[in-house]
Amino acid sequence: MTDDVQVADTRVNRQSALPVSPEQRIPSVDVLRGVALLGILVINIEFFALPSVIFFDPAAAGGFTGLNLWTYHFSSALFLMKMMAIFSMLFGAGLILMYDRAEQAVRKLGGVYYRRVLWLLVIALIHSYLIWYGDILYTYAMTGLLLFLFRKRKARTLLIWGCAFFFVGLLIQVGSGFQMKMLQEAAVEVQRAEAEGREPTRLQIAMAEAWEESAKFLHPSEEMLQEEYDAYTDGYSGTLKHRVHETVLMQTQSFFFFLLWRVCGLMLIGMALMRLGVFSAQRSRKFYIIMGVCGYVIGLPLAIASTNSMIAHDFEIAHRFMVGNTLNYVGSIGVALGHISVVMLICKAGIWTRLRGALAAVGRMALTNYLMQSIICTTIFYGYGFGLFGKIERFYLLGFVLGVWILQLLYSPWWLRRFRYGPAEWLWRSLTYWKRQPMRLMG
Repeated sequence: MTDDVQVADTRVNRQSALPVSPEQRIPSVDVLRGVALLGILVINIEFFALPSVIFFDPAAAGGFTGLNLWTYHFSSALFLMKMMAIFSMLFGAGLILMYDRAEQAVRKLGGVYYRRVLWLLVIALIHSYLIWYGDILYTYAMTGLLLFLFRKRKARTLLIWGCAFFFVGLLIQVGSGFQMKMLQEAAVEVQRAEAEGREPTRLQIAMAEAWEESAKFLHPSEEMLQEEYDAYTDGYSGTLKHRVHETVLMQTQSFFFFLLWRVCGLMLIGMALMRLGVFSAQRSRKFYIIMGVCGYVIGLPLAIASTNSMIAHDFEIAHRFMVGNTLNYVGSIGVALGHISVVMLICKAGIWTRLRGALAAVGRMALTNYLMQSIICTTIFYGYGFGLFGKIERFYLLGFVLGVWILQLLYSPWWLRRFRYGPAEWLWRSLTYWKRQPMRLMG
């Protein structure tokens, strides 16, 4: 979600090592970031409004018939993992632009970059523990610490490394599915042995116990679900207590076994695409048409097959990891590239000027708008606000998404007509450079 994306200045001057001015930005990148920022709310809204069990079993809450089921199909095919993929690629793209700019200025980037990422980590910890457990900034900050090592690599090398990280994440996911299947089979064998009067082995007993613990988490009882409902419809202290547990899981187990590998791979791919001129709309119209068609033709069928496969198997966890998630894990990249192509073609054509301007403003204020989405949605759904947690079905949640979209598309241009940066961007820059940045526009 980096905001230091700018047009490379061909002149070498020492001022270019300072924070980038609004005039130096690449419009197409800001528009793309704005699209991704708004699009990711289609997925996040469910995790603001519904219990966390929907991550493993979407049918457990929010309604799963009629319009609710169509909403799930729609969001899964076009948004799930696709918007996060674009965000991750853009984070990597930002590093390439920061590095190129620092090279032209004959100044080292390391100190500024690591201060920037570490302050992002601080913001992420505040956001995740005090506002919302589904925070992605922590993953970006932690992965960003590793990303700097690849800043000098060529596009081909970055693509190879990116695909390698991505493939490791895929192997871990499939391996987790096999592990779950083995635990489940061991639990069945223990039950069969006990029914037949046989003594199961110690290993089988241990595996059965592990499966029982996992099953509690994957398919929580009515009491556990009610406990979550109570926590998020309680006051702030009750919500905070429950959120801490969810956040720790996100930042340890989920991060190391899933997010790190996928996000790092996508960031490296994004660095390569930036070096190839893809995000700056520099490639030909034919290039984007081919990339978009190939992306959608390959990605959409995989994403749709992923959803249908998991529904057909009642979201059984082993199948989900081995087949269901795997299909979307791969297919989401194709769909994301398709989305990117559409945005770049629109930017190259110069159409929809007002909409592009509004989306670019949302993108320039991505950190502010991301945090704003969390504040708005937790206020609407949590007990210390309007207390609608668990009360709105999946289809009707799209109305809240539309409302936030309209707000941010109107508010962001209004703000940037008066100020250089969004509030969060201004704070982040000031902390990074350890100097109060100019905020209000002159005149």
